[in-house]
Amino acid sequence: MTVTPKISINNGNLVVNGKTILTGVPDNIVLTPGTGAGLLAGAFIGATGSNSKSLHVFPVGTLEGLRFMCLFRFKLWWMTQRMGTCGKDLPLETQFLLVESKDATAEGEPDDAPTIYTVFLPLLEGQFRAALQGNEKNEVEICLESGDTAVETDQGLHIVYMHAGTNPFEVISQAVEAAERHMQTFVNREKKKLPSFVDWFGWCTWDAFYTDVTAEAVEEGLKSLSEGKAPPRFLIIDDGWQQIGNEIRESNAVVQEGAQFANRLTGIKENHKFQRNNSGENKATVPGLKLLVDEAKQQHNVKYVYVWHALAGYWGGVKPAAAGMEHYDTALAYPVSSPGVMGNQPDIVMDSLAVHGLGLVHPKKVFNFYNELHAYLASCGVDGVKVDVQNIIETLGAGHGGRVALTRAYHQALEASIARNFPDNGCIACMCHNTDGMYNAKQTAVVRASDDFYPRDPASHTIHISSVAYNSVFLGEFMQPDWDMFHSLHPAADYHAAARAIGGCPIYVSDKPGNHNFNLLKKLVLPDGSVLRALLPGRPTRDCLFSDPARDGKRC
Repeated sequence: MTVTPKISINNGNLVVNGKTILTGVPDNIVLTPGTGAGLLAGAFIGATGSNSKSLHVFPVGTLEGLRFMCLFRFKLWWMTQRMGTCGKDLPLETQFLLVESKDATAEGEPDDAPTIYTVFLPLLEGQFRAALQGNEKNEVEICLESGDTAVETDQGLHIVYMHAGTNPFEVISQAVEAAERHMQTFVNREKKKLPSFVDWFGWCTWDAFYTDVTAEAVEEGLKSLSEGKAPPRFLIIDDGWQQIGNEIRESNAVVQEGAQFANRLTGIKENHKFQRNNSGENKATVPGLKLLVDEAKQQHNVKYVYVWHALAGYWGGVKPAAAGMEHYDTALAYPVSSPGVMGNQPDIVMDSLAVHGLGLVHPKKVFNFYNELHAYLASCGVDGVKVDVQNIIETLGAGHGGRVALTRAYHQALEASIARNFPDNGCIACMCHNTDGMYNAKQTAVVRASDDFYPRDPASHTIHISSVAYNSVFLGEFMQPDWDMFHSLHPAADYHAAARAIGGCPIYVSDKPGNHNFNLLKKLVLPDGSVLRALLPGRPTRDCLFSDPARDGKRC
């Protein structure tokens, strides 16, 4: 049976198909029915305030006695799931909410009334970004903010989109498609070009070497896996290859722990660790990075090489007036987190940058920065980039029209440069779980779906997998989720491998050379280095959408 729910406010109640979702809806809440193709089963929630401000918190109504699953940012960079039944269970920085409503039936009576699933998507409107949260009175609230005290409004008319139906997965897809039609600032996953590396086994240098990675270490890692008959066909050279400098003197630093996050980029080329001795005639002219990439492809049959960089260039941005980089008009900026992020979990990166500042390339010059960086990488044979630390940009909106405007400028420049320099759409988005970025992604097709794989934290593994799966319910509508690297020789290796085998994600490890479980890898990797990847993003099954197997105390 097909049901097209009607969404309305009746006598102060928000009602979907005759089922009350919220009670006590204030008079300043405005409901605008969706119109046009794909929007008929939905409606927009708006709110008006008494004065103009850069940050509003609007109560929308009371939520009680209904199961929900939400995705919220537990830290600046990443989302995870939470389940609840009332408004006070709804965390700060909620970016996705799915509510289940069904009629109670008397014992012995048939339960043929359809269960209705209602999705709430807080959106971007103009220069403002919305998020949901709850309070102690069980009210659901909309937090609407610009991230710039000079950018104010007294209302938002289309700041949350609601969509409802009887199949939760269809409702979620339809809701995101409707938001796409309304906003016209992003494109859903099915319309994007998926880069080819996702169908090949890979190796990433991060957990093997961290920032101590060298050209020789990369060669050692590729050789070790190839000799074990698990040949990596894509390679990610993670953080550690770039030219960086740190002018922070430890004795003068206010923030000691985490001061390394203030390091800034000083050049677009590889650092001394990747300069190679070349015995050929062009010894002085062939970049070390090109030599390394050529060796990886010619000697180890690597098909795709990606390298890491932060959205701002490096963790601490770009060094202002660095030699050869003066034309980027970089200036120090001091990030400010939103109250919602600070209320969930302060961040060591922010603590450092709030003191030392971040070298922010001027938004009008950031395309030039990306294009020159990516053109150099492409000239070295690099096929794409893993662009990390993305959400830092939302904290730097002051003086640039706010967080939404600055994020949009950076993402548009990034995607334009990717399109120009990496024809296979070679980009992996990372540390990027904010709607400022997701609702501005017209091209990026792969997204890291959760916080990191932490090899030395035994408690992290179930949380990691469950977060990826639940986050994919939402993220998978925008991009192909990437479940991150893992170690093949590890107490939780089988668990991680099994999850990735059905996740529809790229499969890659970060093993140290010589530390491999080849029996496990042969279950994932075919002899030619390809993998059998599931067609769609892996998501929780319907029976556990509203119960958290990682935290409910009922499952191991």
